[in-house]
Amino acid sequence: MEAIRPAPDDATTLASRYDAVRSLTEALVAPLSDADATVQSMDDASPAKWHLAHTTWFFETFVLRDHVVGYRAYDDQFAFLFNSYYEAEGKRHARARRGMVTRPSLAEVLAYRAAVDAALLDALPTLPSAAVELVALGCHHEEQHQELLVTDILHLFSENPVEPAIWPAAPKVPVAMPAPIAWIESAEHVVEVGHAGRGFAFDCEGPRHRTLVPAHAIADRTVTNGEWAAFIADGGYADPRWWLSDGWAWVQRESVAAPLYWEQQGGRWTRFGLDGRRPIDPAAPVTHVSFFEADAYAAWAGARLPTEAEWEAAAAAHDAHGGNQMDAAGPVEPRPAAGGPAFFGDVWEWTGSAYRPYPGFVAAEGAVGEYNGKFMSGQFVLRGGSCATPRGHARASYRNFFYPHQRWQFTGVRLAKDL
Repeated sequence: MEAIRPAPDDATTLASRYDAVRSLTEALVAPLSDADATVQSMDDASPAKWHLAHTTWFFETFVLRDHVVGYRAYDDQFAFLFNSYYEAEGKRHARARRGMVTRPSLAEVLAYRAAVDAALLDALPTLPSAAVELVALGCHHEEQHQELLVTDILHLFSENPVEPAIWPAAPKVPVAMPAPIAWIESAEHVVEVGHAGRGFAFDCEGPRHRTLVPAHAIADRTVTNGEWAAFIADGGYADPRWWLSDGWAWVQRESVAAPLYWEQQGGRWTRFGLDGRRPIDPAAPVTHVSFFEADAYAAWAGARLPTEAEWEAAAAAHDAHGGNQMDAAGPVEPRPAAGGPAFFGDVWEWTGSAYRPYPGFVAAEGAVGEYNGKFMSGQFVLRGGSCATPRGHARASYRNFFYPHQRWQFTGVRLAKDL
């Protein structure tokens, strides 16, 4: 491919964005010790040190190695240690064993990041257009890992018996409970969903296409902690009527009786967060619930989960960069609604839609084609971003996805119902 020199303003803008993304990642891990950054608390989570190195490996491999003549890998072992799931890139260290990588140290991983940053920024003005697009993809990829990094640190610290706060904060001031849910009604109609036009999007967000949405109503806000506590008090976790078969089996097998990180102390519910253990805020959106829990709550409430098409049609008129999203390193948690319908921030919202390809979807060529398409099986779509999503990362067409039992991310519930 012939090298195409991007316009100076484009190169400068991308360089600034790259620097900002990389700096935020390092700010998020600044409070961690080498031990904090090495330990792996469960198979679904990765050590902070691995996130730091993997995002760097992405830039080194797909940009520097493939598009910069004469570039030599920083360390030949890092490709094996820090590849995630790219089969085209060869063998890799097992995901469940990432916590065994005690070396390289955190300091050595940070040195790796600095070396790759210097090489990429030096090469950026003369990179071919295909490589420039990969730099942009890599920035969005790292933002995804920033959210994973935050939630993985939260899970790690929750496993520590002293439950340390990574970012101590002042006690919360109680606020009034939000108004009862109001329903946004919609007649049956055909909508267009999926990404179209200018701006970045992941491949799974397209092609844009038309789909029929039946007459329905969608809630103007997400379910709160207080409302979820009522579900628990009514025996919601002990009544199989509300649960899918797989969900009920999961509840029984795992002895699930409340959202992840909830615990009763002195007769009241508390939650563990990045600012330590505190009483739940009844007015804040409930979070750290699985698809199974979300579906059961919806059944108990006489409602259902929205489809992703219903959600996107309702959210399209709202500011994707608004709401409670992550702006800097520090404690992040869902906050009580500020008033008015809100569709972005606070918690990822489970939908009732399976994560499957849109009509006409074609995975990209090469290793980056493994980014999303091969995961379109057995998972459900979430929408809207969370308090741990870097601001500017989400959009109405964004499709997040997790397995139905997973709940260590900031996942919550918005209700819908048929009309």
